[in-house]
Amino acid sequence: MTIPRYAAIKDHIIRRVDTARWKAGDRVPSENELAAEFSVSRMTARRALQELGEQGILVRTQGLGSFVADARPMSSMLQVHSIDTEIRARGREHSAEVLTLEEIEADHNTAVLLGLDKDAVIFHSILLHSENGKPLQYEERYVNPKFGPDYLTQDFTAITPSSYLSAISPLTEAEQAIEAVCVSADVTSVLQIDLNEPCLKLNRRTWCQRGIVTLATLIYPGSRYRLGGHLNF
Repeated sequence: MTIPRYAAIKDHIIRRVDTARWKAGDRVPSENELAAEFSVSRMTARRALQELGEQGILVRTQGLGSFVADARPMSSMLQVHSIDTEIRARGREHSAEVLTLEEIEADHNTAVLLGLDKDAVIFHSILLHSENGKPLQYEERYVNPKFGPDYLTQDFTAITPSSYLSAISPLTEAEQAIEAVCVSADVTSVLQIDLNEPCLKLNRRTWCQRGIVTLATLIYPGSRYRLGGHLNF
């Protein structure tokens, strides 16, 4: 069976993207250039580029051309999602490893951020979340036991801390700050990245109607993740 010419053009472009000959941000040949290279009409070349744009492989900008899209997963920085829901929405498999799950006394800074007295007993967890087996998020979390009394008995390989806390102390407010950082050797080892690789660090504090529930630090390898948002005016 003969492959349609527009499909052959698509396959050609996809192979170059998949083999990293063309990287995110690279401009791909124009409709005229592809038409000449494949001996097809401009309309046929346009169909190939349009379909690749619709599939999210290319980004098309009028007057500038078509460019290879950034394939890293992107999460909204305007909303709070559980990491497992986010990963599964992309059709991928989520898995989690519990590195730390314990009861501790809060230091001064953590106590203040949680609205508690210094040395108050709080819950502390560290998890590694992976997407299709590749580490994606290092999560360190401090929890006010008042709003998650059974936190230490949960199986966080089956349910995320975010999902558990949202179920029993529904989220009413959140604040978060994002920065680019290089992290410690221990964290880079867990994330399986080079020591000097830049990471995205998201600090998040959440409230329910009765008070501050949790303080979380989420770290993502910069080469594997993006944060973004869409605003309407």
